[in-house]
Amino acid sequence: MQLLLAAAAQLPSSKGLRGATYATLIGLLAATGLRPGEALALDRSDVDLQSGILTIRQSKFGKSRLVPVTVSTCAALECYRRRRNELAAQTQSEAFFISERGTRLKGCTVRRTFAKLTRTVGLRAVVEGRRSGRGPRLQDIRHSFATRTLIDWYKAGLEVAVEWPKLATYLGHVDVGHTYWYIEAIPELLQLAAERLGTRVQGHRI
Repeated sequence: MQLLLAAAAQLPSSKGLRGATYATLIGLLAATGLRPGEALALDRSDVDLQSGILTIRQSKFGKSRLVPVTVSTCAALECYRRRRNELAAQTQSEAFFISERGTRLKGCTVRRTFAKLTRTVGLRAVVEGRRSGRGPRLQDIRHSFATRTLIDWYKAGLEVAVEWPKLATYLGHVDVGHTYWYIEAIPELLQLAAERLGTRVQGHRI
């Protein structure tokens, strides 16, 4: 992720805003697990940096929710907000993330740019022509967030089954069962789950 953020920050830009926009957007997705469309739909009024709360309005299934963010995420968003206001002071857009022209970012443009970034850092194979090829998607950052959250819970000794509904609510799922599809069976998570299961089995034997 650090390589990806560094590559995003170096994107060529006529005003010096593009790199900051994409680096902050990708960082926000990694830190919160928001749907890409939710982040792009954020208006300035939806980002309360004093309270550390993002307001997600009428997202998937027509649901709205409040998403708390960490102090470090607030600091990154505030840094971007200041730079955006300095470099695009005349923009009339209410969007939090804006393009070089001062307009709200388009999903198709963001996806193409993300594909280029993943090629730059070696996460996507280079293909001929203008095709993006196979590789990580923006949506995959959301899956990684969910998996990383479970890993952190296991390491902290928390009861994952009890915490699970919190993750589902945070991600905006209407049913906790939907969250299961976001979990990636990576070795670290499988090992932690196996160790927790082994501990329980030993406890019953004792």
